Amino acid sequence: MIQAIGRRAVLQGAAGLIVAPTALTGVVASAAEVGPPKVDPLGKPGDFDFLTGEWRIHNRMIKPGTASEWIEFPGEATVRAILGGVCSVEELRIPARDFSGMGLRLLDVEKRVWSDHWVNGKSGVVVVPGQLGVFRGGVGTFESEEMDGGTRVSVRGIWDRITPVSHRWYQTMSRDGGKSWVENWYMDWTRVG
Repeated sequence: MIQAIGRRAVLQGAAGLIVAPTALTGVVASAAEVGPPKVDPLGKPGDFDFLTGEWRIHNRMIKPGTASEWIEFPGEATVRAILGGVCSVEELRIPARDFSGMGLRLLDVEKRVWSDHWVNGKSGVVVVPGQLGVFRGGVGTFESEEMDGGTRVSVRGIWDRITPVSHRWYQTMSRDGGKSWVENWYMDWTRVG
């Protein structure tokens, strides 16, 4: 069985953060075990072009060990679109936490669905399966189903409030099959220059 750690769990662990009870805390199952989320095929080259450039990022996440207390810290990123907009590569840096990582977003041109993967700069390992998603009405929604211990967890990463100079990414999680969602991480991006 191939094991992977959820996208933001990698960032949280590498950034020296202990994940709160409402966040993903353990090793997740392979894609074959939980299956891909259901998405309508709408992806097209260039969907992530808004992300290209230099960014400052204000992070706000649930404080470890609490259910509703938030912590904040700065980050920065450099993002490039390559392969005619079929791929977006992000280098994320969080100097205050001695962390760096890489976001790799790839469009399956035939299926018209994006995949979003992460690489921890300290391990150099691509997180698989990653999240799958598309953009609708200017909002990108990316989903995965993962196992946290013996509990199936739905994870949703959302790109919204997209303008030429700013946007937001945030994460929500559901431990009850999507009946309720808990927001546990916000990243507000502001373009440099």
